[in-house]
Amino acid sequence: MELQGATALVTGSNRGLGRQFAVELLRRGAKVYATARRPELVDVPGAEVLRLDITDPASVTAAAAAAGDVDVLVNNAAFMAGGNLVTGDLESIRLAMESSYFGTLAMIRAFAPVLARNGGGAVLNVLSGAAWQTVDGNTAYAAAKAAQWSLTNGVRLELAGQGTLVTGLVPGMIDTEPMREFAAAHGYDLPEGALDDPAHVVARGLDGLESGEVEVVHGFAVDAKAALAGPPRALDPAALGGAA
Repeated sequence: MELQGATALVTGSNRGLGRQFAVELLRRGAKVYATARRPELVDVPGAEVLRLDITDPASVTAAAAAAGDVDVLVNNAAFMAGGNLVTGDLESIRLAMESSYFGTLAMIRAFAPVLARNGGGAVLNVLSGAAWQTVDGNTAYAAAKAAQWSLTNGVRLELAGQGTLVTGLVPGMIDTEPMREFAAAHGYDLPEGALDDPAHVVARGLDGLESGEVEVVHGFAVDAKAALAGPPRALDPAALGGAA
């Protein structure tokens, strides 16, 4: 997938990893639709800003109609404050699943015909190593990301016939505002180097997309995936070191 001259749409572009994706795609020569539920918060010079709530079917449909030239879809938006499954707020748990799973699915269903018309293109889903190793305080988010990982593997098969590359980017813990808010709220004293640089994660993901990789695993997610062959285990944030 050649990003120079491509047209990309990024969900959740108002901050964190989404903003970094929009900035880096522009740097690589792509046209970028930077989207967010509150478009007034998007600050990405050179991007075309669109309002988009991936949990609202009408909003998704409107975005697909407005961005009919897209050939790269970056599904980044996610609700991180899902809490725990047994004791957490059920509406927050549902919202975690609505954003990571159903919202991602809605975007892919809406944009699959767009990508097909434009030659196939690519989808990049931002997943999480939490799908393979979770921590107390974010088990709902981890469950949603596990479902999104399975979704990614499923739509890859379904979209292969139209020539659409589907890549899963599976990072560890990233140095973004939402991640630091989560760590502070749950009392995690993260060691130096535990949080990955967003620019590094985005560059690695886009490099993988350009080279045709179907899964890009980064940071603690490398060890988390390898550990799937053994018994399930929780992540110890205090034991994290630098990025892989």
